[in-house]
Amino acid sequence: MTPNPLRPGQAAANPRRPFRVGVQFFLAAALALLAVPALAQQMPSSSLAADSADGPAAATSTMLPEAMSLSDRALLLATDLNRLLAPGSSDAAANVPPAQQGKIASVLQRAMALLGTPYVWGGTDPNKGFDCSGLVGYVFHNALGIDLPRVSREMAKSGELVTDRAKLNAGDLVFFGRRGRVDHVGIYVGEGRFVHAPSRGKDVQVSNLDTGYWSAKFMQARRLDGI
Repeated sequence: MTPNPLRPGQAAANPRRPFRVGVQFFLAAALALLAVPALAQQMPSSSLAADSADGPAAATSTMLPEAMSLSDRALLLATDLNRLLAPGSSDAAANVPPAQQGKIASVLQRAMALLGTPYVWGGTDPNKGFDCSGLVGYVFHNALGIDLPRVSREMAKSGELVTDRAKLNAGDLVFFGRRGRVDHVGIYVGEGRFVHAPSRGKDVQVSNLDTGYWSAKFMQARRLDGI
């Protein structure tokens, strides 16, 4: 028997549809931040201890570029992720095996829902603030149940080293430092950008890995098991 042909306008089954739906939900959550403060997010508190010594001790006008507005960052992220999911995308995340795509979407959803949360030294709580490793630890603990070391220099020993910067996948951990010592960590989101809690006086934001301050401080990247 010949299968019924597709009706006009009916799309064929897409094996990546669950991932696309998950990321579309994530985009909606990111854009919803335009209307509500980030600290209004009702998310479970992390059990991680607040004893971090991560990140630059203080922000200065020469350390970071002028922060983009929350609205601009959310819209930029939405544009980038739509391009990421487009057929034939060259971004490394498009080549992630289907079994891992749902995990990556969960990590990105959790991380980007925290845009605008203030930096707090030693912070691990979305209702109070994060430092860099507190943010990363919170995201992976709540998104995937993965417990990471508390500080960035110990996180830099986790998972598999990604030796080629051009082959980063969304969900990889990216590490930065000075004088050969790791002191900062973020989560790669694709298209040369990563989400992180930069320093005192700044909020959780998306920054560029390929140009500017953070490009010069990049040290290594790590891919956790299953990501």
